Amino acid sequence: MEPEFWLERWRNGQIGFHRETVHPLLARFWPGLDLTPGSRVFVPLCGKSRDLQWLAAQGYRVTGVEISPLAVEAFFRESGLEPEIEEGPLPCWRAGAIEIYCGDFFALPTAVIGDCAAVYDRAALVALPPAMRLAYAARLREALAPGTRILLVTLEYPQARMAGPPFSVEADEVRSLFAPTHVPRCLAREDVLEAHERFRAQGLDRLEEVVWRLDPLT
Repeated sequence: MEPEFWLERWRNGQIGFHRETVHPLLARFWPGLDLTPGSRVFVPLCGKSRDLQWLAAQGYRVTGVEISPLAVEAFFRESGLEPEIEEGPLPCWRAGAIEIYCGDFFALPTAVIGDCAAVYDRAALVALPPAMRLAYAARLREALAPGTRILLVTLEYPQARMAGPPFSVEADEVRSLFAPTHVPRCLAREDVLEAHERFRAQGLDRLEEVVWRLDPLT
């Protein structure tokens, strides 16, 4: 799961993880976070997700981070937006209420993450193998301001039957990763195997999408 893995995926158009529509679980559960209008939302490993536009349309400022410049360029082009690009160690593309830093999540300045009132993670945690999930969660916990809530979407399936990504992240691991700072609450668990032929073709007989709300301890 080195950066070159994802850069190559985007170069080769191997982006089966991308959804052409807003994720229905985002629209269903995001309002429950009860954020103040105008708050900033952090979306790690955002790709060219339509979810960014949905969040902005709800009145939030949106900050994403994405390692592939092809994905960042495609997001703004396909959204009909003309971004301004601020050069730096991680160039920042901005248009309206949306900004995307192009580079490695782990190189993103703490202040950028800490300025966000909530996190939406649909594609970050499940994209990482176990050791990197530990590092990812630790980085979030370190950088987030006290009181920051997280809406997290994971997948659960028999990991031995399919090599990720996306990886299966079981409930016990979610609790362990975020327990130092957050209380994970499972909001929904849905069987989505029928909707994913490519996973059935790899021998999976169980695939569940799980939605978590992570409330801060303080």
